[in-house]
Amino acid sequence: MLHEYRDIISEIKTKNAHFAKIFERHNELDKKIASVDEGREFMDDIELDKLKKEKLKLKDEAYAMIMEYKKENNL
Repeated sequence: MLHEYRDIISEIKTKNAHFAKIFERHNELDKKIASVDEGREFMDDIELDKLKKEKLKLKDEAYAMIMEYKKENNL
């Protein structure tokens, strides 16, 4: 997720428990969705769509936190 901000993400994860939780949940969802997409797990389309929407919401929240961190730290 947001690989271009890898260094900033590492910093924020150590300083902000909420961000770390968002990041971890996003990664969990990413793995679950990939497992379904690759046929290792089964899930109906409605449930899969819910997971994808949750993942996108978390990514948007994380991105907003990264932008705020950049602004606060003049990066």
